[in-house]
Amino acid sequence: MLSRVADKIFWMSRQMERAENMARILGVTANLVLFGTAENQRQNLLAPLTITGTEESYFEHHEELTLAGLIEFLALDESNPSSIYSCIKWAREDAHAVRWQITSEMWETLNATWIEMRNLRGRLVPADGATEFFDWVKDRSHLFRGVTYGTIVRGEAFDFSRVGTHLERADNTARILDVKYHILLPSVEDVGGALDYYQWAALLRSVSAFETYRALYKDQIFPIKVAELLILERRMPRSLAACLDQIAEAMNRIQGNQDHAAKRLTGQLHARMVHADVQEIFAGGLHEWLTESLAEVNELGTRIQRAYLGAV
Repeated sequence: MLSRVADKIFWMSRQMERAENMARILGVTANLVLFGTAENQRQNLLAPLTITGTEESYFEHHEELTLAGLIEFLALDESNPSSIYSCIKWAREDAHAVRWQITSEMWETLNATWIEMRNLRGRLVPADGATEFFDWVKDRSHLFRGVTYGTIVRGEAFDFSRVGTHLERADNTARILDVKYHILLPSVEDVGGALDYYQWAALLRSVSAFETYRALYKDQIFPIKVAELLILERRMPRSLAACLDQIAEAMNRIQGNQDHAAKRLTGQLHARMVHADVQEIFAGGLHEWLTESLAEVNELGTRIQRAYLGAV
């Protein structure tokens, strides 16, 4: 497959996953702000900017940190390359460039999503009606992923789509977990209290894992068990281990002339997840472990770009 085509398919899928992840983060933030206390409101509002690394950019355009401003910036701002609007726009443009390599159902789904996104942006999305918009974004992402899985031929286009999706998902899961544990860590007197419980429950809901946690652990929410679920539990589709399983499978099927470095790092990351132990992770520091994992996932993306998609 031509590197240009592979690049478009890789980023088409990655952008749609990114749009969904942003909708999840903003949806949980809106709930935290709605039900949180006045003391932790700024902390809750800063969390999405910390997760996405856009705090500096936000304050270049906004004087105050508000929920409405956050939604406008992270959901609708065309100048923000990480906004939901920008992600859907670029996913549609990538799909348009390779229409002959994807199915008509994939193209029609993305094109319809983009048209509706433009109409929604024209009317804006008020803070009090944002939940409906976030659910719509997640539904469109699910639809696109399902259509892709159900219609595209099993070949390199399918494999690059899977790699893009799960690289983005692994990055997002690690960032969300790290922000809750490292940045939203409550004061000593709040640990184990209602605020701490609600934040952990919100984190689980942001990755559609609340019911899964209840089903697997049948216990109250403990940080170490949340970490185990979101890092090592292969039955949890958004865990780091499940994402690396999918990436490793797809990378094994992709053939390239200069992809040894990318495949070697894929194997190392996959083996790390297979043999990891949550008690050892916590003993060495969860924040440090997640920071290292994020750096390695980012490096893997760079190596894949170099090996298959053109120089970076």
